[in-house]
Amino acid sequence: MNIQFLLNGMPVEADVAADMLLIDLLREKGCYSVKRGCETANCGLCTVWLDEKPVPSCSILAARVHKHAVITLECLQEEAEEFGRFLAGEGAEQCGFCSPGFIMNVLAMEKELTDPTEEEIREYLAGNLCRCTGYMGQLRAIRKYLHRKDGR
Repeated sequence: MNIQFLLNGMPVEADVAADMLLIDLLREKGCYSVKRGCETANCGLCTVWLDEKPVPSCSILAARVHKHAVITLECLQEEAEEFGRFLAGEGAEQCGFCSPGFIMNVLAMEKELTDPTEEEIREYLAGNLCRCTGYMGQLRAIRKYLHRKDGR
């Protein structure tokens, strides 16, 4: 089946099988920040934005994005680098394997929530697994990042 969608702001046309997953299409299109992890939508590694909302690309059929917009980390390099400096500053970057999906969710959370509490941050990021950290450094980095403009 032929689909058309926006990928990182650019129009894309693709011929996809009915059972092709979005993660496979995105990697085929060169979006290597989208990583395969659990393949059950539980780890967050494959997170992308579909119409500006974070979704696990491992559990969405590619055909579903027809006439929609998909954003991957490749399109958010400036924002990712800025947040990455906060992660590094808190010693929370570790191996970095989970970072692309994690960053996609943090950037989506920033757009969606206003001054979230620590509990709201934890809830928003509950689907992101990191095997290297205890999450405390990441939480400190997120709080500092979210408050970078107001000086808190």
